[in-house]
Amino acid sequence: MMHKMKCIGVLTSGGDAPGMNAALRAVTRTAIFNKLQVKAIYRGYKGLITGEIVSFQTQSVSNIIQQGGTIIKTARCPEFHTSEGRKKAYENLLKEGIDGLVVIGGDGTFTGARYFSQEYDIPVVGIPGTIDNDLYGTDYTLGYDTALNTIIQAVDKIRDTASSHDRLFVVEVMGRDAGFLALYGAIASGAEAAIIPEIITETNQLDELIQNGFRKTKNSSIVLVSESDIIGGAMTVAERLKEKGYDPRVSILGYIQRGGSPSALDRILASRMGVAAVDALMDGQRSIMIGIVNNEITYVPFTKAIKDEKALDKYLFDVLRLLSI
Repeated sequence: MMHKMKCIGVLTSGGDAPGMNAALRAVTRTAIFNKLQVKAIYRGYKGLITGEIVSFQTQSVSNIIQQGGTIIKTARCPEFHTSEGRKKAYENLLKEGIDGLVVIGGDGTFTGARYFSQEYDIPVVGIPGTIDNDLYGTDYTLGYDTALNTIIQAVDKIRDTASSHDRLFVVEVMGRDAGFLALYGAIASGAEAAIIPEIITETNQLDELIQNGFRKTKNSSIVLVSESDIIGGAMTVAERLKEKGYDPRVSILGYIQRGGSPSALDRILASRMGVAAVDALMDGQRSIMIGIVNNEITYVPFTKAIKDEKALDKYLFDVLRLLSI
């Protein structure tokens, strides 16, 4: 496969995440080091369909490792869900002479990549870029560590107000139906509780907290809540607390969690994954996601990364309970 690979395309798709630019830099420079051409596809699959494709050189990715977001933009693309849209994308790949594709994004990005690769026999390798950390086959996804640190910084500031006024705060964090940000954020910030979808079906967490004397010895309390529809978000939790006689305040962190300069961990992770993605294409691999498990690079089939559920360590929930007394 190595002798056939002459040009690699790279795109970012789905929600932006800190570390995407660092991954783009790593893909670009690794490809150039290996005497390959690199073409950046702007606005994800949408740009692949409309032909928004630009040749990249080493200097194209200078001074971007520290930048959040993605310099080649990202966009949702319903047209790529159709066979007609994917046909246009394929025609543009042929026109640009692109032999293999690196896609940086989450499960939706990889779902599209899997269909595209199957239909047109195009080698595609994915780099997991999502703050939710919800992809199977990797301990961490790009952007998760940065988002977690953003949450901690925000909760530390909220704690100052909560302590000053003897308040109970309910803080909503992102994560969709995955509780990694809420649970890890709660432990790291010293919060009293985390309401997450992985646990909510097993026990009524709020009732349990109240029965155990929630806030009796506290002059402030913080509860982190996943935005998940299963829970209903912070507003739903706050209403339930009011019914129990509490007077909570609500803070929804929102998109602040997606932005900002990536942490050192995310920059290193992106660099390692970017190098591994190009190596994988040159080795003839396809329809795989680059992961990292126990600090070692792994290769995960798209089907497993998308369909298999990533387990959250329930022991950490016990750690939070123990430390919140």
